[in-house]
Formats: sequence, C-alpha cells, structure tokens
Amino acid sequence: MVEGVDGERGMAVADPPLGPVRGIVADEVLARFIDAMEERGLTLYEEQEAAILELYEGRHVILKTPTGSGKSLVAGALLFKTLCDGARAVYTCPIKALVNEKFLALCREHGPENVGLMTGDATVNARAPVLCCTAEILANIALRGGERAKIAAVVMDEFHYYGDAERGAAWQIPLLMMPATQFLLMSATLGDLGTMEQALEKRTRRPVVTVSGENRPVPLEFSWSEDPLLQRVENLLKAGEAPIYLVYFTQRSATEAAQGLLATNPCTREERERLDSHLAEVDFSSPFGKDLKRWLRHGIGVHHAGLLPRYRILVETLAQQGLLKLICGTDTLGVGINVPIRTVVFTQLWKYDGRRSAILAVRDFRQIAGRAGRRGFDVRGTVVAQAPEHVIENRKAEEKAAAKGGRKGPRRSAPEGVPVWDEQTFKRLQSAPNETLLPVMAMNHGILLQVLGREDDGCAVLRRLIREAHVTPHRKRELRRRAWALFRALVTSGLLTLRARGGQGPKVRVNMELQEDFSLHQSLSLFFIETLELLDPDHPEYALQVLSLCESILENPDTILYRQVDKLKEELVKQLKAEGVPYEERMERLQEVEHPKPMRDFIYNAFNAFRERQPWAGEETIRPKSIARELYEDYLSFSEYIRRYGLQRAEGLLLRHLSQVYKVLAQTLPVERKTEALMEMEAFFHDLISDTDSSLLEEWERLQNPTLAPRAGPTASPVRRTVDPFGDPQQLRPLIRRAALERLKAVQGGYASPEEAAHFAPFLSERGRIRLDPEARNAKHAHFLEDAPVGTIILCQTLVDVEENNDWEARFRITMAACQAAGTVVLELESVRPIGEY
Repeated sequence: MVEGVDGERGMAVADPPLGPVRGIVADEVLARFIDAMEERGLTLYEEQEAAILELYEGRHVILKTPTGSGKSLVAGALLFKTLCDGARAVYTCPIKALVNEKFLALCREHGPENVGLMTGDATVNARAPVLCCTAEILANIALRGGERAKIAAVVMDEFHYYGDAERGAAWQIPLLMMPATQFLLMSATLGDLGTMEQALEKRTRRPVVTVSGENRPVPLEFSWSEDPLLQRVENLLKAGEAPIYLVYFTQRSATEAAQGLLATNPCTREERERLDSHLAEVDFSSPFGKDLKRWLRHGIGVHHAGLLPRYRILVETLAQQGLLKLICGTDTLGVGINVPIRTVVFTQLWKYDGRRSAILAVRDFRQIAGRAGRRGFDVRGTVVAQAPEHVIENRKAEEKAAAKGGRKGPRRSAPEGVPVWDEQTFKRLQSAPNETLLPVMAMNHGILLQVLGREDDGCAVLRRLIREAHVTPHRKRELRRRAWALFRALVTSGLLTLRARGGQGPKVRVNMELQEDFSLHQSLSLFFIETLELLDPDHPEYALQVLSLCESILENPDTILYRQVDKLKEELVKQLKAEGVPYEERMERLQEVEHPKPMRDFIYNAFNAFRERQPWAGEETIRPKSIARELYEDYLSFSEYIRRYGLQRAEGLLLRHLSQVYKVLAQTLPVERKTEALMEMEAFFHDLISDTDSSLLEEWERLQNPTLAPRAGPTASPVRRTVDPFGDPQQLRPLIRRAALERLKAVQGGYASPEEAAHFAPFLSERGRIRLDPEARNAKHAHFLEDAPVGTIILCQTLVDVEENNDWEARFRITMAACQAAGTVVLELESVRPIGEY
C-alpha cells in the first residue's frame, strides 16, 4: 500500500493499530516494526532507517529532514519500542490543534487505550502509556520531578520552537530536567544546534546523533506570479494543481478570501454532491456555521485559530479525503497540521508579528512552503508567490495602455508601512540558510512553585536549572535576579515558608492547598491570589468580583473588545443625536468610549499597591474587561454572545478566552476561596465550553467504541456521558437546575412551546418578567421535594421577579429512567403557581 492521504505520518488511517508486544528484545522489536511497515507497503528512506537504528541503540536523535520526509514514522518507531518495553512515552507539539490531531492519529496507530491527551484545555486518558501533550505540560512534568519521572522517551515535534521568544523555555526545560529520558527532536527547519547537542549529551550522559537530509520525497517547483490572484487560482485549477493552500497572515483576510473565491467554481456537480452527502450530518449551528457550510459545499475551506475546533477538524478531515480544492488559511496551517496540499500560494511574503511588519523569516517560509506536494500522489509540489498588489495593478495598467497605444498613467506604490518584496526576495527565501535558533529560558511563578513544591531540595534544583540553562552567562545572571525577586514575593505573600534553621525536611514549603491541576500559568496569577484577600466572600456580588479579577489578568482578545467599543459608540451616537448634541461634541465624546471595565478603580488601585510591594511586576500590565462576566450576567449562550457583537469570524477567539477564564477558576482559584456561587459559575463555564465544542472528546470515544453513534447538535457532552450522572440523583441535580433555567430563558425570550408559554402567562401578567441575572439563578431559589416518588425528582424553582416578591414557583418532574434513556435531562413542567397554592 502506498502512503496516501495520511501524508508524513507514514501510516494509513485504515490500517489496524500497531499495538505493543511486551517482553521482547530491541532487535526483535525493530524487526517487527519493519515487517509491519512492509506489510503496509512502506519502504524506509535512508534517513528514516538511520534515525530508527540510532534510537533503538538508545541514543538521542535530532532529525532534520524536509517536510513530507516521514519524520512521524520515526517517532512511531520510538513509541512502538517504548510500548513494547512496558515503559511510558510523551509526544509533544507546539500548538493545541496539532496536539489534538497527533492524539487522534496515535490512537489509530497504537490503539486508544494506549494513548492519552493533555493540553490544559482538555484531558483524556491521562495515565495512558503514550501521552500526547503541549510542550508546557511536559515542562511542568519535568519541573515537578523530571529526574524521577518514569518517562522513557520523549518526542518533541516542530523542535524549532526551542528558539521561540515566548515559549522556548518550555522546550528547553525537559532537556535540562529529565536526564534519564531519551529524546527525539524533530523539525524540517533546524539550524546549527551544536551547543545544545553538547549540553544535552553532557547532562544525560547519552550520545546525541544528528540525522539530516535535504532531499524531499516530493520535490518543489517555485513560481513567481504577477497575475491577479483570482486569475492565478483559476489557472492552477485548470492545470490540475489542486488542492491549493492560499496563505494569509490574518484570520480576517483568510475568511474574506473564501467568499471571493466562490467565483472560481472549483468543483464539478458530482464533487459538490459528494460534499453535500458528507456535510448532511454535520452540526453548523454556531453563527459562523452558515457561511462555512456554503463555502465547503463549493470545495472551499477556511482554516485558522479563529474557528471553533470542530470546524477546523472538519476542514482537515474533508481535505484528507480529497474533497476540498481550495483552503484559505493562516500560517498556522504550516505547523505540521495534516492537510494534504499540492500547491501553496503565498498571497504576500511579509507578516505582522505583533510588534512590527517584516519579510518572512527563512524558517517560516520553508515551514509553510514545505506543505506542498502529496507523497504518493504528486511527482512535485508547487509553490507560488504573488507579487505585491500594486505591482500587479501597475502591470495591468501598462498592458492596457499599450493595447490602446496611449500613455502610461501614474504608477501605484506600496501602502505606507508595508514591507516591499519582489522576485529576488522570493528566491532568497528559497536558498538562504535557516536562521540560527537562539535558546530561550524564562523564570516565572509557575516554575518556582513547581520546583520548590518538590519533595527533594527544590532550591538546589532551581539553582541547577539556571546554571545549566542553554543561555549566555549574562542571561543566567538575569534569571537568578528574577528568580530571587519572585521567591521573595512568594514568601512575602505567604505562599512559601522557609524552614527554621536546624529543622527537618525541605528548606521551603508551599503553603497553599494546591489542586492536582493547580496552575499559575498567567504572569499575574499571584496578584489574583493576593487580591482575593481584599474581597468579602459574603458580599452579594463576590462571585462576579472574582470573575472580573480573573479576566483582568488575562490577555486582551482585542477583536472582541473592539466590537464592544463599536457597539457602545453606536448606542452613544443614537443617544447624542436624540439629545441634539452638536457634531463636534459628539466626536469628542466618542473618543472617550472604551470597553467595559467592571471594578476598574479597585483593580487599578490594588495592582498599583501590588507593584509597589513587588518590583518585578513593573513590567506587567493589568487588563480589566468584561467578556465572560457580561455573558454570565446576561445569561447568554455562546451563539447569543457571538451575534450580539457580530463575532462570527472570531468564534474560536471567544472560546479560547472563556476556556482561559475557566482554567483560572478551576486551577488557580484556591479551593478555600470557592463559594457555592463560584462553584456554580465554574460549572456554568465548563458546560458552556463543553457544549459549544466537544468534538475532540467525542472522536476519542468513537475510537474506543466504533459503534457509538455521533450525537447531534452542539449540546452533546462526552464528559457527562463518561461520568454518567443520569443514574445518580446527586450528580443529576445541578444539571436539572441548569436545564430548568434554560426553560425559563426560553419563556422569557419568547421561544418556548405554546403549551409551556400558556403555563407562565398568569405569572408574566402579574409580575412582568422572569429575572435571570446571577442572583435569580442562585441555587437558593431551587429546592427538591424530599417525598418525591422513587425514581422521580421534583424540582421547585422559585420565579424571581423584578420587585423581588419571589412568590411564584414552577414545578418540574424528572424521571430517572427517562434521563438515562435519553442521555440528557428530561424535564416535564407540572405547574406554575403562587407558592401559597401548593
């Protein structure tokens, strides 16, 4: 069998899992692995064979071969050996989308019972012998006790992130803290790593071997284009060069391009019918789903971080099945996501990295260009670079003038601030060497707490971590100063206690009762924890205050905040016009509008005081905002919030922000500070996130049980199905209360059934409306009858009204057997009456 749509992975999805065979020697393991590959029609390349032999001899391997040369097959060989040895292995990737994809691929290759997942957002089968995780998760494992961690092998995919300015430390820490572990470091774009190789060999006392190669299984052909993009795409389609990946560097431009490409009509009628059959059962219920479905029906995909994960997975799946002709994506698609592509079209050769606009780095260019060419399908891959738009327009104007015999008009120039590129730039990116990877090390609260919370001498371990870091002596001195400042801050805050002189045990003790998945993953998490002490848990808005404090330490999702400001400006303009305010004054007032910042004065004052006590915090910024709080206070669904601000193209951004909020509430908020209202809030965000997109967990369940039918709609929650609360009344009660509140919301919103609306009509006539703010949703307004019949639960939900009479009640009957059969809460409204009438 030829390696087909599974591309670089080296194993076809349809093949049976390559499960472990315990208790056999390395030579026999190798022989069995090679036999399995031959049975699948795969012949190892020279570099693959060399790397696998070195790994089976117990050496570290740095694998530097081009994209599409089968590096993942080498990783599979190491994982297979580790499983056969009865040991544990970790496969780590730079981005969560790639971790998710690798997790599912490894489930198919080695069996779902042998593979687990940890990304910080999702955890599945975490104690499995093969763990697929982000680099940050692996770094945490290493910091907590990497010397003792029973991890025999680690695969670090896309290892060029070792030099990433923001995340490089997570890629370096395992190399420093896991001396007994064997490493496979893989990337298509590594430069010289001589210093790192020497340090790794010295630290682990294990030889390091570099296996490199320049030959691609599918060679690339490069082409410069001065045709308009639409014309070039049509020509590529006619020439049979699809699938085509059009590279954009903003989510907005990638999404807008999909609409314009409908004019190319890339699919035949038969191909559209095949797409329709695949899309018929797909849930497109989110606000963006309607647009995406329309593009997908024409063979046009969109892929970027702003999409919900289930949509990204759908695009990848359709592409792997050869059903998409065009994919408009950001450069994240070039980070190893398994989307088979024949042609890569760079719409520009520069990007804005958050600080400045600059021509692409050679490494970035090659990483993306390397996606071209499908092994087993294409004899070559095509890489096209579009000339700048003003160059294309000038050429068109010249040709038009020449055809008419007229004079040339004024020439257009590049927009201000946009880097200029030309064909020579394109050629340089093809031939120049990769930039040298500069190692990165950082120091933060999370690192200190992980290390100092160890049972051994954490202080000595921390000193060694800094001493052996792959950075300059000057940088090591900076790290020591930073670590000392953070250490003093943790002691001052009471999170750490020093052992008395002459005492027994560790020199430092962590004083917090840390949750198992505790995290100080935000740089200002310590501010969050300290400032909690200033809040009164008995205050009626304590939970909302904690939520605002939580959001203030998170990065700003600027797109969402801009939309909030736009909406506030629209409302203010209407108000000012109605009041007859002059135009000039209206413009001045509009300049003052900013996004909502609950508790702004309290948060700013608390942060200023914190910064005075903690000098290291001077480089940090606090960011009050109200996204999760607005959604929670107004009891909005995910889709309702998206529609309120027109965020259809940024659904993934909102989901990530809400996931970060949930993570702080679940992992950073100390258990002793969690009131009942906060636990309700935590459950609210958990369910909101799970209900919005649970595609990854559903796919894992399906791998474990292929006969499991997919559940329709976004409300399918595999977390609930795994826990199975429907047979336990105590677990079921919180779900019942939330289901009842959704029914009240339907009544208040005017979309309840006519029969149900009729039940509530007397209440609405007398009391006006049902309140659904956080106070109205408090658990104290719901109680369960103790004398309900066996197998039945009766919920009595107080209807909170505007004047707080709170003298009406809705009663719901729940039959346990019906809930178990349906796999969800089944509510039957019995009555709506004044409480005194019961």
